[in-house]
Amino acid sequence: MEKARRGGDGAPRGPVLHIVVVGFHHKKGCQVEFSYPPLIPGDGHDSHTLPEEWKYLPFLALPDGAHNYQEDTVFFHLPPRNGNGATVFGISCYRQIEAKALKVRQADITRETVQKSVCVLSKLPLYGLLQAKLQLITHAYFEEKDFSQISILKELYEHMNSSLGGASLEGSQVYLGLSPRDLVLHFRHKVLILFKLILLEKKVLFYISPVNKLVGALMTVLSLFPGMIEHGLSDCSQYRPRKSMSEDGGLQESNPCADDFNSASTSDVSHTNLGSVRKVMAGNHGEDAAVKTEESLFQVEDSSKGQEHNDNNQYLKPPSRPSPDSSESDWETLDPSVLEDPNLKEREQLGSDQTNLFPKDSVPSESLPITVQPQANTGQVVLIPGLISGLEEDQYGMPLAIFTKGYLCLPYMALQQHHLLSDVTVRGFVAGATNILFRQQKHLSDAIVEVEEALIQIHDPELRKLLNPTTADLRFADYLVRHVTENRDDVFLDGTGWEGGDEWIRAQFAVYIHALLAATLQLDNEKILSDYGTTFVTAWKNTHNYRVWNSNKHPALAEINPNHPFQGQYSVSDMKLRFSHSVQNSERGKKIGNVMVTTSRNVVQTGKAVGQSVGGAFSSAKTAMSSWLSTFTTSTSQSLTEPPDGKP
Repeated sequence: MEKARRGGDGAPRGPVLHIVVVGFHHKKGCQVEFSYPPLIPGDGHDSHTLPEEWKYLPFLALPDGAHNYQEDTVFFHLPPRNGNGATVFGISCYRQIEAKALKVRQADITRETVQKSVCVLSKLPLYGLLQAKLQLITHAYFEEKDFSQISILKELYEHMNSSLGGASLEGSQVYLGLSPRDLVLHFRHKVLILFKLILLEKKVLFYISPVNKLVGALMTVLSLFPGMIEHGLSDCSQYRPRKSMSEDGGLQESNPCADDFNSASTSDVSHTNLGSVRKVMAGNHGEDAAVKTEESLFQVEDSSKGQEHNDNNQYLKPPSRPSPDSSESDWETLDPSVLEDPNLKEREQLGSDQTNLFPKDSVPSESLPITVQPQANTGQVVLIPGLISGLEEDQYGMPLAIFTKGYLCLPYMALQQHHLLSDVTVRGFVAGATNILFRQQKHLSDAIVEVEEALIQIHDPELRKLLNPTTADLRFADYLVRHVTENRDDVFLDGTGWEGGDEWIRAQFAVYIHALLAATLQLDNEKILSDYGTTFVTAWKNTHNYRVWNSNKHPALAEINPNHPFQGQYSVSDMKLRFSHSVQNSERGKKIGNVMVTTSRNVVQTGKAVGQSVGGAFSSAKTAMSSWLSTFTTSTSQSLTEPPDGKP
């Protein structure tokens, strides 16, 4: 990478594109207050104007519910400008301060607290490194207690470009702040389920507050994929923002069936949802705007406009766009598509079939594949541009082309981006949200990851079967959990040692994916693939990322053992592991476990009533029962968590 250099305006040119300050205005909502260099060339540093591609920037930098926290950190992705180039990586540090503490209080500050975020827009995915630098500057910026003092922000821009001008994406600095060790300690055996979900390119939604926990968990999962953070996200945010209401007006008139009305059952528009919308619209923005929003949000039409519908259904009409002079602007107007009709999923599936950008026919199996020559092991990773994926790949074809051709990675999604979940040009996503409206729309995702409870809710029973771990997978997951938990007490070397540390965990997943890829290339591989899950591998072979990978030859994989790292004969310990998995992760198993505990308790009580001698025998039985149960709970094989009404 070339060194930072000076441009015509004297500012250094390097990996950092802009430093941006986003604030909340009591009438205009979230808006850009400062940018250096200006987001639009020729504008002033204090211009509020945004490029069309980055219209969601203020809502990403200043997240929903930010008023509940004194400070927070957001990772977000922006699409490239003008449709050209690669993903723009955003890191935002949010803070709030009491207005009375300011030395210089501007006239438009009318609320008791002032909420602002300082953002870095970068060409490099150095999330943790940029966050560490940005947090210090944000703290200093707020300590000035005078937000007109912007010299420190200009110095930050120059310093970052000079210090990162020769930065490399190889090495541990890419993973700063992303801890697979903490991920395994929290999700335990379910980490492998998350890994396979993304391999299958499913629609995966992470959910938790505050945002720093959300983006940390999501990006840490992605760091388990070899080369993904460094080189696999350059095409992960290729989406077009939804047009404004006024621009959509002509489309609606010419095609009234497309987006004229959005259907929602009256049971869906519950007081809970209304309260959530009110809270969302106020969020970190106060109650004064929420009342006005709620009145304009749900305009119910009595007539069906010629469309068939049930008597219990009503229609939500999009509110008209306010005039530019109005104090009610875009941020206050929630698009009613947050209450999508489940029937739209059929249209979404139809559209995704029509927009499949990599059909099977485009990779003829009889044609000679492109050959990637193996590189000498010199200790330096040699990368070659992928002729089909467009990503920089190593000799094994890593990173896999998962986040390409409409499969999005959005570590944090603002409510204004909700329409992307049902966009027919989006074939899938790994996204994070803190707003409950995202979680309530379960039909828009294949899996919802409740980070706080370490739960993975998978709605489709067939998908649950695909992801049901094999015995070898359970051994692999248990191996990770045991090594992490056994070495967790080293306060001086926590996470930095090799075995059980962050790099060690990433290395285990690299071995796993390399072996899996090598296994798919074997001729008589039914037995080998069964250790990974035959149905899972079959489904994976139909994904975009596998077909792109398989269109090339990777001779370096000839040196990889295709067998599952934990293959072997079924043993008593496997029975224990499998039983533990069943007890912990199925409704029937949980009921059996509860009955066993209850029975043990009743037996002990009965023993006390019968007599001392008999009671002693039952106490021994209780001890044996407790010991037996603890054996399973301590070696938990947590995998899939079924919904409350699910069946094992």
